[in-house]
Amino acid sequence: MSVFLHGISGVLIILIMIAVGFILTKRNWFDAKSARLLTRLVTQISLPAYMVVTITQKFQAHELLAIIPDLRFPVISMMLLMVLAMILVQVFQIRRSRRGLFTSMFFNSNTVFVGLPINQALFGDKAIPYILIYYMANTTIFWTLGVYLIQRDGKVDVTFDWKKTLGKIFSPPLLGFMLGVLLVLLHIQLPAFINQDLSYLGGLTIPLSMIFIGYSVANAGLGNLKLRRDNILIIIGRFVIAPILMTLLLWPTKLPLLMKQVFILQSAMPVMTNAPIIASLYDADVDYAAIMVTETTVLSLVIVPFLMFLTQYIQ
Repeated sequence: MSVFLHGISGVLIILIMIAVGFILTKRNWFDAKSARLLTRLVTQISLPAYMVVTITQKFQAHELLAIIPDLRFPVISMMLLMVLAMILVQVFQIRRSRRGLFTSMFFNSNTVFVGLPINQALFGDKAIPYILIYYMANTTIFWTLGVYLIQRDGKVDVTFDWKKTLGKIFSPPLLGFMLGVLLVLLHIQLPAFINQDLSYLGGLTIPLSMIFIGYSVANAGLGNLKLRRDNILIIIGRFVIAPILMTLLLWPTKLPLLMKQVFILQSAMPVMTNAPIIASLYDADVDYAAIMVTETTVLSLVIVPFLMFLTQYIQ
């Protein structure tokens, strides 16, 4: 019961910050331009700083080298989910204009804007390396296979640009993570004043991320959240199939319990907030993507405490 209550407490921390973003949006503090500013501040400034300072201050070289091979678990899980999504597209005759979007949202999760603050709230800084390992796999697969699938839905001609794709994969957060790892492996210590600056900037990551989610929920409109067949399939994929699959992959291993818990929770995070942005870019079904981001984000706040409770039985 204490684990369940701890899960609820962690989610309430997140929920209150989301409520702040929701209320401020309803009071016209934020519009589309300011929302873009929030995402840029998080992804290009605060999150890279957060990555560098957390990695360099919390971990040793041998610890980081030991967990890199565990990338295979999220990769295998997402590949299996992608195959399953493609089967469901055919079985349930998902409309042609949203098949790629459906598939992408089925196997990719929001590991940063929601996954990172929830896992940190539940487990503390010791969970950061496992969060980032999952993030590396998730962001690479989204900006390659995920984006390609969404492109196929749209009216814009599909051309796979390796330069742009690599630019998305090697985003500021991932570069911040890689820089932090490099500094640790080379035993390089940053000056104290730089560490302090990075700590201040990194501290913006979680509250700004949650305020942005609150904006997204308010902007989509709670009245538009309806459980249609396509929506229900995504919800089942994100919150039922994905964590069960990850649990089955991890169960026979002797990985640390905390890593198993983080991977399971990361696999069950809501749809990526980048999905509507990519859908808009390629003239795909933006409304469907935005509604799924909102629905899965709201539902995650209810489901995470139960998943947290269940993960205590993982060995």
